[in-house]
Amino acid sequence: MKDTLSLKRMLALSWVYLVILAGGSWVMSSWSFAWAVLAGGVISIASFFLSYRDVERFFKKMLESNQEQLAEKARKINKGLIVKFWLRLLVIGVVLFVLIKYSNINILGLILGLTTVVFTITFSALGGVWGYYFSRR
Repeated sequence: MKDTLSLKRMLALSWVYLVILAGGSWVMSSWSFAWAVLAGGVISIASFFLSYRDVERFFKKMLESNQEQLAEKARKINKGLIVKFWLRLLVIGVVLFVLIKYSNINILGLILGLTTVVFTITFSALGGVWGYYFSRR
């Protein structure tokens, strides 16, 4: 339950960060730059959510297995997880290729948007460390 709340919190923070980043980009630069940030952020957040869901299903299936089935089931599920990862990476690559090749998208804005989840994870980790060290005093 706590992990699900943590995921919801991380997703909410990602969306908040993306809105702030896209809004700031719009004010500081232009709408086309802000649109690129928004596109990259949506791709990043969607990929994070789908990856988390796949890993969560993997562990749920592993916990449901008994010891005899565990090794065989782990190999089978692990292969599926790896295939999904590579397919998701391929889809992201195709989407980015189409956006860059056939659209007038700002590359720097797209890269900035793709960092949305990375910054959210970094800021959440720093917040956790900050809370850990200063709550003990």
